[in-house]
Amino acid sequence: MLNVGIIGCGNISATYLALASQFAGYKITSCADINKSLADVRAAEYGCASMGVDELLKDSTVDLVVNLTVPNSHYEVTRDAVLAGKHVYSEKPYVLSLEQGKELHKLSVEQKVRIGSAPDTFLGGAHQRTRDLVDSDEIGQIVGGSCYFYSHGMENWHPHPDFFYQSGGGPVLDMGPYYISNLIQLLGPVKRVMAMSNKPFSKRTISSEPRAGEQINVDVQTTYNAILEFEQGAQITFSSSWDVWSSENNLIEIHGTKKSMIVPNPNHFGGEVRVSDGEHEQRFDPFQILSKANHPDANGVLKSNYRGIGLADMAVAIAQGREHRCNADLALHVIDTLLCIEHSAASGELAKTTTTCSRPEALPDSVARTLVNTL
Repeated sequence: MLNVGIIGCGNISATYLALASQFAGYKITSCADINKSLADVRAAEYGCASMGVDELLKDSTVDLVVNLTVPNSHYEVTRDAVLAGKHVYSEKPYVLSLEQGKELHKLSVEQKVRIGSAPDTFLGGAHQRTRDLVDSDEIGQIVGGSCYFYSHGMENWHPHPDFFYQSGGGPVLDMGPYYISNLIQLLGPVKRVMAMSNKPFSKRTISSEPRAGEQINVDVQTTYNAILEFEQGAQITFSSSWDVWSSENNLIEIHGTKKSMIVPNPNHFGGEVRVSDGEHEQRFDPFQILSKANHPDANGVLKSNYRGIGLADMAVAIAQGREHRCNADLALHVIDTLLCIEHSAASGELAKTTTTCSRPEALPDSVARTLVNTL
């Protein structure tokens, strides 16, 4: 059982804290934020210790730090935690440059600690069902597909959406990790990318409380359209936008030499998987434990939400001496791919990835059940 300290007590920290008791391998014992009052609130809500950031990093009882800071701070906080001799699990995006990721790898080897990174949604029941269908050759050789993330931005629900529209933000770096991680677990690493982008709005008006009516600047491109070529040969279209009012396309399609497959939203753990040979369609309800409804969403509807399963797998992997699934190599290759999308869109040129990774190990239901405490 690893003692975990959270750094960054903003919106997403409540999810990690609320779900932590459902997982094996770790216990959240403390939290910290540069705004100490935020840490005080979270600590009071969830029964852990409130600390300053430096205090948490110096605490010898904290084995692993969960980095939930804003993207521009991910590298610095992870670096400081690694240098303090602690394992780190970071929210996405892992880092904002390849240089940062490579430096963290070097430091983690020197300090003999592990680094992991979200997203872990590809470990959900629905997506492990798709993995099983691919691995069992139900789809055949995958030759193409498409994936879409469409919405009209974050300012209508997030209390402080500024950083989404600043350097290090944008729909590719924010939402792309869900889609690209899922594609990599199905297909393996990406070889090269071609992309285009635009930014129709230079300012956004916040409609969420407590800052409703306030305008914020948009410093990043907010629509991207890309084609990804994978090392195994498949070509996948990836479209990501915060400029779409309504869409039914927030999913993934995979087309193989035998059948086509509709993959549920990769930002969710559950959902129905559909497979068709052009004449007959099969529908697969995920049977895995990680698709069972376990947590209410913002509207009070019970949904499958297992954010933290990647952290649990990492904690147990450290004890067992095996590789964890949401590992740093995967996270860095995802970032490499996303940065290639941004570079290609800005330059108008084909962009080649310079990193690679292995497909993360599948998560069979029998193993997933050992990572879950309560249902």
